[in-house]
Amino acid sequence: MNEKEKMLNGFLYDGNYDKSLFDERIKCKTLCHKFNMLSPDKIDERKSILKQIIGKTKTTFWIEPPFYCDYGCNIELGENFYSNHNLIILDPAKVTFGDNVFLGPNCAFYTPQHPLDAETRNKGLEYAFPIKVGNNVWFGGDVKVMPGITIGDNTVIGAGSVITKDIPSGVIAAGNPCRVIRKITKADKTRFEKK
Repeated sequence: MNEKEKMLNGFLYDGNYDKSLFDERIKCKTLCHKFNMLSPDKIDERKSILKQIIGKTKTTFWIEPPFYCDYGCNIELGENFYSNHNLIILDPAKVTFGDNVFLGPNCAFYTPQHPLDAETRNKGLEYAFPIKVGNNVWFGGDVKVMPGITIGDNTVIGAGSVITKDIPSGVIAAGNPCRVIRKITKADKTRFEKK
């Protein structure tokens, strides 16, 4: 198994010294740099570069610059995806977003993890676990999602949260570490309607 296959299958891999992985990261980071340097009015060019970076997109998606990722090819965006400024996706493993996902500014999704054992870690080895976000999920600003996390459909993640465990569908969750606060109810739908 080569280093990329190890990386994609959750095994320890050499991400620092493997030339093919290094070359893939440089290509992706160069495209991210081009995207981040474009004038805001260059909408078509920005979208074209995003399509070159991201592994899979649907028709409607938008990412406000700056945007940073490692490989890009391991990112999948559902329909109607939006991210505010300063999105970071470290994607040695797959990062999948469902439809209608909205991210506040300064959100980050981290799939790589370093070994706890210092001797192994100092060799430059790491492993990566996928992140999966369901449909209709809203993230407040400054949310960090750790490796191997699944977030269910119709969920709201409060600003500043650090997600270290899976979050179920249909809830409001927040905190560091992030935890379920309560279920989303029908009252939440009508809360701001005029009476």
